[in-house]
Amino acid sequence: MMGSRFAFLGAGNMAEALIKGLLRAGVKPGHIAATVRRAERKAELEKAHGITATTDNVAAAKDAEVVVLCVKPQAMRKLLVQVAPVIDAHKLVISVAAGVPIAAIERKLGAGSRVVRAMPNTPALVGLGATALSGGEHATAEDVAFAEELFKAVGITTVVDESLLDAVTGLSGSGPAYVFLMIEALSDAGVKVGLSRHVALKLAAQTVLGSARLLLETGAHPGHLKDQVTSPGGTAIAGLHTLEAGGLRTTLIDAVEAATKRARELGTQFLEEGGAT
Repeated sequence: MMGSRFAFLGAGNMAEALIKGLLRAGVKPGHIAATVRRAERKAELEKAHGITATTDNVAAAKDAEVVVLCVKPQAMRKLLVQVAPVIDAHKLVISVAAGVPIAAIERKLGAGSRVVRAMPNTPALVGLGATALSGGEHATAEDVAFAEELFKAVGITTVVDESLLDAVTGLSGSGPAYVFLMIEALSDAGVKVGLSRHVALKLAAQTVLGSARLLLETGAHPGHLKDQVTSPGGTAIAGLHTLEAGGLRTTLIDAVEAATKRARELGTQFLEEGGAT
């Protein structure tokens, strides 16, 4: 990965998180290019990271060995049409666009294109992301491993079949929004019972962070860790009873299912509107 030349087409938050990860991993700034729409953003990226920023998607893609598609799904068709003439089988293409199927990208870019689709999430911005990846028809095991190495620079990775990426979108891709809502609710609860907003938010966020790290580092089942907090006749079991009565478990399951369904709809819509032609 160290000697490869990267082009991030669409330098938003996720692209910048990956750029930071590459720089931390030792990739030279001169090996990284990013495309932007505004001159201010160009200056900002160049000053902050020492990379090359440009408004020319075609030039950036042409000079790169690894092309990372970081635009929104609605901008993907136009981008693929632009860069298709300079993409060949020697380049690895990685897409982070939610709901855009690999087949659609492959057909736009032409025969033999090596495509890996990734579904990261926003905690990648602080190096704690969760990314699932899937390789396309012409992507090799080495291509998928390379993409894993890229995303491991900003968190953990897992490889799944593309048919499961919509489920990943519903769980970890959209999941930070659910967690932020829970943190906000816990903070509101803290305020209601007498804590200041600052203290309540700080305690709620650290509780979520610490609980997640405890689970990951111990490898224990969440039910087991829950039981460790729950004493007979104590405070935690009283709170858990209220959560179960309110349907928290069912609501979260329904939320993941609804987000997964929406991701599938977006993928179907992309294909129906000409994304694969």
